[in-house]
Amino acid sequence: MKHIIKTFCLAISVFSTISCSDFLDQTAPSELPQENVFESVAYTGFAINKLYGDMGQDATYSQYLPIVWGLNSDCELIDGLGTDAQNTAHNRGAMNYNVSPGWSDIAKMWDAMYGIIENANLAIDGIENSSLIAEGNTSRTTMLRYKGEALTIRAMIYFDLIRIFGDIPMKMEPSQSDLSNVYLSKTDRDEIMDRLITDLEEAIELLPWAGQVSDYTTERVTKGYAHALLANIALTRSGWMIREKAKEGYVTADYSDAVYPTQRCDDATRKEMYELALQHLSAIITNNTHQLNPSVENHWLLINQRTLDNTYHENIFEIPMGMGATSELGYTVGVRMNGNTSYGHNSSGKMKLTAPYLYSFHEGDQRRDITCANFDIRQTDGVTKEQMLGNAPFGIYVGKWDVRKFDNELANLVATYDENSKWLSGINVVRMRYPQVLLMYAEVMNELAGPTGSYTNDAGITALEALAEVHNRSFENSGTEETYLNTVARNKEDFFNAIVDENAWELAGEGFRKYDLIRWNLLVDKIIEFKQTYVTQVSDGTYQSTLYFNYSDDAQTMIDASSITYYGIPDGMSSSNYQGSRSSWGKVDDTQMNTNLPSISSGLVGNSLTGSKDAVSVKNRYLLPIASTTISASNGVLSNSYGYTN
Repeated sequence: MKHIIKTFCLAISVFSTISCSDFLDQTAPSELPQENVFESVAYTGFAINKLYGDMGQDATYSQYLPIVWGLNSDCELIDGLGTDAQNTAHNRGAMNYNVSPGWSDIAKMWDAMYGIIENANLAIDGIENSSLIAEGNTSRTTMLRYKGEALTIRAMIYFDLIRIFGDIPMKMEPSQSDLSNVYLSKTDRDEIMDRLITDLEEAIELLPWAGQVSDYTTERVTKGYAHALLANIALTRSGWMIREKAKEGYVTADYSDAVYPTQRCDDATRKEMYELALQHLSAIITNNTHQLNPSVENHWLLINQRTLDNTYHENIFEIPMGMGATSELGYTVGVRMNGNTSYGHNSSGKMKLTAPYLYSFHEGDQRRDITCANFDIRQTDGVTKEQMLGNAPFGIYVGKWDVRKFDNELANLVATYDENSKWLSGINVVRMRYPQVLLMYAEVMNELAGPTGSYTNDAGITALEALAEVHNRSFENSGTEETYLNTVARNKEDFFNAIVDENAWELAGEGFRKYDLIRWNLLVDKIIEFKQTYVTQVSDGTYQSTLYFNYSDDAQTMIDASSITYYGIPDGMSSSNYQGSRSSWGKVDDTQMNTNLPSISSGLVGNSLTGSKDAVSVKNRYLLPIASTTISASNGVLSNSYGYTN
């Protein structure tokens, strides 16, 4: 993150004449004919680095995918409530599932992602036709390693496009000068995923593990990520998806649209995909390159400080970003600096968390206060201090990215920006963590062998042991959770529900949960459940009308999160024992209850108070439309489905 960005601009020059930013301080080589690029190991490396550089665009992974496009889930919300949730030409409406094909960001993302695919195709084709991969050539291993990277990156891009749009054009070769292979119709997503699985099986054989080869840190795709991505694709291939039309031999869900059915593959293929996922997840677990950092707090500190964890490698792949150049983590999402403060400022309210989510954590779970920032930072009487948010049950900030934890270099940069200027943190965008591997493993093992059974090609641990490893890390005394874990392990259904819960506690704010809920066909159910839970918790006294708290410093600038009376004032204490207070979610607020709550995800569950499965014209329409401009430019081969206009 602090060094790999310097190679990106060199890479750009290999395929284009785009100029570099001065901060890179690099001299680009002359543009070479395509056939010459891949007769040089160095220039091939630049071509591969360009793929990473393209992932730093706003329209790819600097902003759109990790911060916006993974919304809404049952606990993660776009900052669009009330009438904003109906704005079909803005992310505030689109992520509430009210979207128009005219929303300009769709075309920007589509073009940028297919641009990466085109460059990956060029690299793969160039390497396959290079004399450097001939048997006995001293550069063969390096060149094939580069091919493995291009295959894996291309698979990641296609997989994300599938999860956003469904069926899309599949193009696996460079564009021809006569445009004969440019205007392509949609390919069934199952066919695409089957191809991606094949590509990743090849890539796995070509790639090293993180740290095994010089420069192959977790900022590059490695064998571990190829294994994990393949497993994730296999589980999605086996899961539920809304379809443009019914597929013969597939299973149709109970909750399904009459025209655009929600289906999954047949039972035999589903088992095959689970066994395939198990094989690749077990390969990661048994290799031991990737492990959990024993401290969840330290894990997020390292991310905020832009420091690679070369001890545990918990981040299996993190897209490298450049300070001042890419990544809106900490600026567009994270702990909020409201106005100018001693830390600087940001605009971190794009993604919000909810009151029911905060209350879902078990007592003592350190992830609650790392993830849920129920405060902002502001200047009061010339002093920078934390202030509780008040009655904003759908407005909790995501605390995983926290300006107060930034390394000195980044903190000094942020402090130089005025209130009207946007800064870019350079914090890496993590695309796979080891906890996801353990949770996928627990899911697969539970399906194949139950919570405590064994299975061929397992990693020598049960589903329960994998879940417990993720869960217990976040408790100082993990023994307090033994009863809970033993209880959920009674049967497969209870255990699966525990995995769904753990997924939220571990991954909220990171852009993954919506897609897991979709493949489980739980997105609609869980959004309705969240709304019902909020109404219930307001009425049954779960939420406090006033929250009391103490500060952790004599100057009273930092709130002691452990002192906040979320569950009421403890016995033997009174309000006089606290230094601060703030009105909270227990006070019925008409705007929150009757305007904001009904608007959340209204395009998916309707605009009644708690939503309804039958209140929308197309059930399970969580996919986005193809942009009108993209359709217009497709020579008539593309059109929208799922009831969207063109």
